[in-house]
Amino acid sequence: MNTIACRIPVIGILCLAISACASVVRPNYEVDLTLLRSGQYTLDPEHAYLNFRIEHLGLSQVVGRFNELDASLDFDPENPAALKLEGVVDTSSIDFGNEDLDTRIAGSGWLDAENYPQARFVSMVVTVEADQGLTVQGDFTLRGVTLPLTLSGRFGGGADNLLTGRYTLGFSARGVISRSAFGITAWPDLVGDEVAIELHAEFQRRS
Repeated sequence: MNTIACRIPVIGILCLAISACASVVRPNYEVDLTLLRSGQYTLDPEHAYLNFRIEHLGLSQVVGRFNELDASLDFDPENPAALKLEGVVDTSSIDFGNEDLDTRIAGSGWLDAENYPQARFVSMVVTVEADQGLTVQGDFTLRGVTLPLTLSGRFGGGADNLLTGRYTLGFSARGVISRSAFGITAWPDLVGDEVAIELHAEFQRRS
């Protein structure tokens, strides 16, 4: 009991220290959508993750990611519905953690990265939801086919990032596409049609 009692204050001190460090690294931290700073933002590639999931054999989900992407974000807290989001993905950067599978899916039967090296999203209409979430409707282009795509987005807050010297916004978005709608029809009995997409990223305000 004495040992546990001694550890409790130490844990409390560590938590306070961590909290203090976070405050130093990210002063002026805000989560309220209306208090975030307006401006033009570019993606921080070191803190950007585009993941996807697709059903395999009806038994499990195969999870992968794209390692090379870029995006821009224009945002005004006084008019969040005017938000503009554009993103581009290098389709050859697909990564399952399996080199043979990466090569196969980047090949002509699937993403055909040689002929279609980029996938692109451009927002068209943005709706602000009651819980500070955003519904972002836009055009998504893959393998030369452009179709509507709806994303559910949310800001994770904003702060002055003293590690980079730039004001930074956290942003996440989720959506679902049908791979067959873009001409990717291989292995229909083995691999699901719906692909769930998740973006987790930090955007840095241009000076």
